Amino acid sequence: MSYLLQVGLETHLELKTKSKIFCSCENSFSSLPNTHCCPVCLGHPGTLPTLNREAVRLAVMAGLALNCKIQKNSKMDRKNYFYPDLPKAYQISQFDVPLCRDGFLTLSSGKIIRIERIHIEEDAGKLIHKDGKVYIDYNRVGVPLIEIVTHPDIESVDEAREYVQKLQRRMRYLGISDCKMQEGSMRCDVNVSVRKEPSEPLGTRTEIKNMNSVSYMTRAIEYEYKRQSELLEKGGRVKRETLRFIERDGSTQPMRSKENADDYRFLPEPDLLSLTLTDDEIESIKAKIPELPDEKIKRYKECFGLSPEDSENLIKYPAVANYFEKAAELFGRPKMLSNFICGQIFAFLKTEEEKENFSVTVTPENLCELLNLLEQKKISNALAKETLGKMLQSGKSCGAFLSEKDFSVLDENTLKLFCREALEENQKALADYKDGKEKALKAILGAVMKKSKGKAQAEKALKIIKEIIG
Repeated sequence: MSYLLQVGLETHLELKTKSKIFCSCENSFSSLPNTHCCPVCLGHPGTLPTLNREAVRLAVMAGLALNCKIQKNSKMDRKNYFYPDLPKAYQISQFDVPLCRDGFLTLSSGKIIRIERIHIEEDAGKLIHKDGKVYIDYNRVGVPLIEIVTHPDIESVDEAREYVQKLQRRMRYLGISDCKMQEGSMRCDVNVSVRKEPSEPLGTRTEIKNMNSVSYMTRAIEYEYKRQSELLEKGGRVKRETLRFIERDGSTQPMRSKENADDYRFLPEPDLLSLTLTDDEIESIKAKIPELPDEKIKRYKECFGLSPEDSENLIKYPAVANYFEKAAELFGRPKMLSNFICGQIFAFLKTEEEKENFSVTVTPENLCELLNLLEQKKISNALAKETLGKMLQSGKSCGAFLSEKDFSVLDENTLKLFCREALEENQKALADYKDGKEKALKAILGAVMKKSKGKAQAEKALKIIKEIIG
């Protein structure tokens, strides 16, 4: 019997504040271990926390961007548990009165994933397992987090993947977090359960902790769905427990039995006042929310005539979208711009991190200067691509690589001669084309481009080739 999958996600995001949430220690990544901590974030006796107002502002912005109701009155609580990475033996978080609640995020299918709550809290330290020993880095202790908790509305691996990717993209556009899963600034706890029918109560859920990549998350969901389904089919019972994902074989293993809220002994935080927001403060934060990815995709389709795929590629990272829009103000062919950015420039940037930063040496102005030459048919498409590659390597403008002879137009008689020679020299490709293999023309066109040293216009050459073939 097949079972229905139900998934809920708890996503932790580290906020991009200059200092930690309850002290003045620097909030930064990749520093030497234990160099950004103080008596406050280490919980020394006699120290008192002070709430970082910027962390609250960013959390409210996230809530508004996810259609949440902002609670004007909320409070901080102590979540009590002992673990070596938590020096105070409790975490300052929010329990029964979170900052944001009852929001949603809409998937491309139109399905709504309900968001139960968003609350602020402090991060724990980092345990490093090496050579049979455990080391602790407390730099991360006290880093401000928001936790975004969904209802168990996700019913497939594809929905889980899209939810995380859309959430990641939206938070990056807000500028509240860099959402780098590989660095731990975005982590997901995945709650998985199965049931036979939609009318039945939710099954017993397990929680897979600290998923730091979308790929691992989807593999973990697939494994856990199969494991629970097979267990129930054999008459077994799913235990409520916390699991870890094993990367080498894609399995899950128990860490501990699942805690209830009572196990944490949540208590109101006595050292912090209740958090109060005014309507004016909330409206001021709302006014600073930028154009979000879904709105940008819609505008790119309507105003620039771009395809959904082109729009998705351009808006994936804010820096790429900003670059495209600056160039689009200078050059009236957005489709051509998109092709060169998502084609040549993306190919030059080898990693996702390089695409995210998009610190290319070719300015929008220099790219448009090159594309204007292509638009005016002064250079061929092949020469434009070759020149852009040199520009990306050097940071120089196209003028450093193009000379007067590059602008010479290939006359039609010469182009026809090249096309006839290419056909004579590529008889197999010609025969394949006549047999209905359209792609065979690419080999003939490639020969024409080689003969013309890239000066031939591809569209015009193809037209002549077809006319000669008849």
